[in-house]
Amino acid sequence: MKAAKFGGSSLANATQLKKVAEIIKTDPTRRFIVVSAPGKRFATDKKVTDLLVELYQKRIKNEAIDELIEDIFAHYKEIGKDFQMDASVLKQIYQSLVDLKELTMEKNPHFFDEVLSKGENNNAKLVAGVLQSEDVNARYIDPQELGVMVTNEPLNARILMMSYKLIHRWRDSTEVLVIPGFFGYTEKGEICTFSRGGSDITGAIIAAAMNVDLYENFTDVDGISAAHPGYIHHPEPIREITYREMRELSYGGFSVFHDEALMPSYRAKIPVVIKNTNNPEHPGTLITNERENKEQPVVGIASDDGFSMIYLNKYLMNREVGFTLRVLEIFKDFGLNYEHMPSGIDDISIILRANQLNPQLEEDLLQKIAYVIDPDELHIIHNLSMVMVVGEGMKQRVGSMAESTAALARKKINIEMISQGASEVSITFGIHQEREQDAIRTLYYTFFE
Repeated sequence: MKAAKFGGSSLANATQLKKVAEIIKTDPTRRFIVVSAPGKRFATDKKVTDLLVELYQKRIKNEAIDELIEDIFAHYKEIGKDFQMDASVLKQIYQSLVDLKELTMEKNPHFFDEVLSKGENNNAKLVAGVLQSEDVNARYIDPQELGVMVTNEPLNARILMMSYKLIHRWRDSTEVLVIPGFFGYTEKGEICTFSRGGSDITGAIIAAAMNVDLYENFTDVDGISAAHPGYIHHPEPIREITYREMRELSYGGFSVFHDEALMPSYRAKIPVVIKNTNNPEHPGTLITNERENKEQPVVGIASDDGFSMIYLNKYLMNREVGFTLRVLEIFKDFGLNYEHMPSGIDDISIILRANQLNPQLEEDLLQKIAYVIDPDELHIIHNLSMVMVVGEGMKQRVGSMAESTAALARKKINIEMISQGASEVSITFGIHQEREQDAIRTLYYTFFE
């Protein structure tokens, strides 16, 4: 038994939807289908989700949205044009968009969630209608009926544990269930969306709740590559990867999955495979709890920019009880999250996302640290990138750190920070942003060529 999630690029037009229908028809074990909102039909097109954001903005400005409604509906109409689908499906979709004109904004914290949810919800209705026209015993099911219950956190909902038992009740359904991704319902019956990448979260939840044998995530590439194809010409494909490695790569900048999207399937120990809608016979990338091939020490090289580093030094810092706690309490008071905190006996480097800072906050933060901590040295460095070497095999192989630093040294790339956890799954280097691509290339060719 399988759960399958299809992304926006897989559902962008009639041609793609025909491929999706064929994929579902050729494997009767694909029982639970989670869908995203339609993606771009052509290069200069807009995604349905982006159009819904525009619609929301116009509504809050009390501007007319009739033209946008027609534009959004045109996506669904064009996608479904080549199928002998029941006419009522498109009528339902159109009416749901027209209803947005009367949707209450005042004292409605879920207004934006309700608008955004239309993309996935209407697409699930469309896909179910298309599958029925292709003689598949399929049905659309609303997340509320299915049992997708979430916390009352607009635009950042989290699944409630009771959902898994509610969803599991549908496991023996004789119909192929077509489920909209990205949103669920609060206990009071209000629509609430997950954070970005929300359809992937829904797919993993459904896979875990139904206790399937495999969760397939269909996109437009043949799985995951060992490095960014924009930096490396034809990087090696990753055939198999563990959840821990995937989590590190996702954090490090791989955009295949949102950080939270794999958690439900990881906890349920359900393997996930990334597959290509345009090439479904390709094996793709398998994500498991433990990979069989442990010969390759490194599975991928990732990078992300937009970091800043606060460096503070104080002689005999290690003798002061609660020193690090006082520093972190200052960060808490300023509402700041930190990403890494490597330290020596007399110094600490605190890495954080630069988008949390502004000039005034930065000045106030440094003044507070100077007053409370009284360091001998205190400064901040901006425009840093974090480059990560990831692979569980490094734990059994001596020299991965040495090879990494030697590779960066050969290219005269200065290292501002190094961090490696006790698990030895990843090594993180903080470098100046302008050398990010050089770092990726030299590390890739060190471990993969």
